[in-house]
Amino acid sequence: MDHLPPNHFLNLPRPDVFAPTLVGTPDTSTLAAHDFDVDTRTGFMPPEPPLTRLPSAWEPWEAVLEDAIQNKLQLAERPDLSDEERAKSEQWRDRVRELPILPIVDLKSSEVRLRRAHHVLAWIMHFYVHTTPTSVHNIHIPPPVTVPLLQVCAQLQLPPVLTYSDDVLYNWAFKTPPASNILFSPKQELHNLRCLTLFTGTRDEEEFYLSSARIELRGVEALSVMRAIMDEAFVGDTIAIRRITAYLRALADVIQDLRQLLAGVRQGCDPQIFYDEIRPWFKGADSDTKGRKWIFDGIELDPTLEEPTELSGPSAGQSSLIHALDIFLGVDKYSHSHFAAGRPQSSPSSSASSSSSSLHDSLAPSTPSSASSSNGSPTTMAFSSAPGPPPKVPFLTRMQSYMPRHHRAFLRHLQANPRPLRRLVEQSDDAALREAYDVAVTALKEFRDEHVRIVALYILIPSRKAAGAEEANGGPKGTGGTDAFQFVKGVRDQTAGALLSQQA
Repeated sequence: MDHLPPNHFLNLPRPDVFAPTLVGTPDTSTLAAHDFDVDTRTGFMPPEPPLTRLPSAWEPWEAVLEDAIQNKLQLAERPDLSDEERAKSEQWRDRVRELPILPIVDLKSSEVRLRRAHHVLAWIMHFYVHTTPTSVHNIHIPPPVTVPLLQVCAQLQLPPVLTYSDDVLYNWAFKTPPASNILFSPKQELHNLRCLTLFTGTRDEEEFYLSSARIELRGVEALSVMRAIMDEAFVGDTIAIRRITAYLRALADVIQDLRQLLAGVRQGCDPQIFYDEIRPWFKGADSDTKGRKWIFDGIELDPTLEEPTELSGPSAGQSSLIHALDIFLGVDKYSHSHFAAGRPQSSPSSSASSSSSSLHDSLAPSTPSSASSSNGSPTTMAFSSAPGPPPKVPFLTRMQSYMPRHHRAFLRHLQANPRPLRRLVEQSDDAALREAYDVAVTALKEFRDEHVRIVALYILIPSRKAAGAEEANGGPKGTGGTDAFQFVKGVRDQTAGALLSQQA
């Protein structure tokens, strides 16, 4: 692809988020005056392949990450880990502890470099954490990682942990570069991608990330359709309603394609390999089955730094595209409600038995009647962390803090739309429009049907083949710290509850 034009926001001077700016200065850190970092050709993916290596001043980070990958460091929790592999991991961690604490001052002027720094440092930290012997009570992140990582996170307004953007949005390159920007077509590039960084070096891991990357690229058309619908909603006359009806059916077709791409992960990623060899690397502090704390040593060296409070791992719930579909269709009022912010608190026996008894039923597509209560409102299901009112911060809402801040700004902008689609449809007596809306919501529900099947196949079923340690702690947890299977099943069921035909 050609270089970005000089007036693109990524090439504009990047203000320090802690420094005051002059009145009238374009805010390129939030993109309020630009495009929210949502490209017309690549959507939430960056318009050019991500940076593959930082400049020489930060080469020690790149080198130590490369060393971990080339030495094929193994998970400390592997039961068959050899003494040689343990020693190799310890030698690597010694090298991390001996790194200099590199300043990030010269990174602050470049959003692209900051993203690469977060990617590299977060990957190093996860290698460090998950190669640390399981006998260690708490995990101490060494100062050479703590200080620059937290400083980079303060600039990017991201948590100091691997996120979906590290694994998917900023972890790809083209196998063969497209001919030019002008001829670039996302649909033509879905299978022309490769990953930059992998824990295991396996095709299974790469395909797991790329299945999400393909969904992001295919979703570009959905963003285009959404923009067209918003334009027509502004007009709101009979012709506009007819066009919106057609656009909604086109949106449903795109979402069906997203479902097929999601299902395609089965072709390249083996469920047992994913569960045993790939998934453990993602875990954040709130998914640690031993309850170990991550202690960021050296944080006192920079008085501006704060102790991290968000340490979940990467999750599909951090995809801005899926959140955008929810918000645009007005489904977020249903699918983002009644879900715990993490850490299920039900008893181990009840959680394990409920997921066991519901597996067969939950793999089948939900019906509107099962997704709603008798009065038509969505039920909270059994996956809520505790009885009583919904949590103050629902899980999917909390996951937005793991998104690039420009994308969070986009979602806020979308949520503030003065002419929301759902209200327009609800107030209309046009039967074709209401039907087309339900077709789009049904497509989103069927996308989540597929997600339920994927979670069952890749997490729930393999967990039952294991020794049962995770189930004894409250059921298998997703990398974001939730009871994975019951959570995605609940989101699916509540999406079905948003159908207008069930609320007439």
